[in-house]
Amino acid sequence: MRTPTPLPLETVGRLVGRVVPRHRVIDAKLLPGGLCNTNIRVRLDPDIGAVVLRIYDRDPAACRKEVDLHELVRRTVPVPEVLGAATDGVDGIGPYAVMRYVEGMTFQELRRRKDARMVAAASEAIGRTLAAIGQHTFPRPGRLEAGPRVGEQLAAGRDPIPAFVEASIGRPAFISRFDDAFRERLRRLFWSVADRLREVTDDHRLVHCDFGSRNLILRETAGRWEVAGVLDWEFAASGSPLWDVGHFLRYERDGRPRSEPYFSAGFRSAGGLLPGDWRRFARLLDVAALCDALSSGALPDDVNRELVELIRATVEDRDAVL
Repeated sequence: MRTPTPLPLETVGRLVGRVVPRHRVIDAKLLPGGLCNTNIRVRLDPDIGAVVLRIYDRDPAACRKEVDLHELVRRTVPVPEVLGAATDGVDGIGPYAVMRYVEGMTFQELRRRKDARMVAAASEAIGRTLAAIGQHTFPRPGRLEAGPRVGEQLAAGRDPIPAFVEASIGRPAFISRFDDAFRERLRRLFWSVADRLREVTDDHRLVHCDFGSRNLILRETAGRWEVAGVLDWEFAASGSPLWDVGHFLRYERDGRPRSEPYFSAGFRSAGGLLPGDWRRFARLLDVAALCDALSSGALPDDVNRELVELIRATVEDRDAVL
């Protein structure tokens, strides 16, 4: 994890000007929530609306990948318009892209209003959007690269998901967070359902892989909530939509549901398919992703505590206490 740092206005103007010429930067504001990359909201004169300067600090190759994915899905999925990109960077900064700023509120902000009807309507719209994402398919499952092309698989062998989890929980960073008994319990849980997990192993649909409330921008139009933008595609892969289902419902509590059954109803109404016992297996896939996150090194203390509790709650078959 990293803390984005603001750039001088002159530098922002130079970077934006290379891909959006003949416009002067009026002001620039660092956007919150960027744990991997720097995102700066920029207002230009003559006014063409606000844009976002997105600098790829974590993985330079993600710039080309995101630009290519936006082009792939833009006719069927709401994504920010890419105005231009410098995929090799400029003057030691970047790579970066300039995108139109999407007006609206994140689903995270919407939930904080604690309006049940609003959350239900937004969740249904998000379900429909996820089904549209899954209409894009690839030759096989695996991590996506620029192109977009399918790269390496999650793990080798007949059971890549349990093998992926086993590799994650064996890394030092993960071992430091859980005792041996819990790690063994987690390992056995995944191998005990290996045959069912094979049902999703060969799926090869577009998966966002960070389909969370901060990356979903919503707005109300004529009394109807709609998804205005799906942001941050740098982790996208080819696989089962259940990965994204699990991520979106990560904070949903069975004892006090908010997005369900509206999210799954929207997903199904737009052509999405959910297998039997889908909720349990979506949670397991999300735990696999959380294991990977907790095995990769240092995290902010609050994030670390949250992810640890989410994993424990799933393994112990209870609602998370957050």
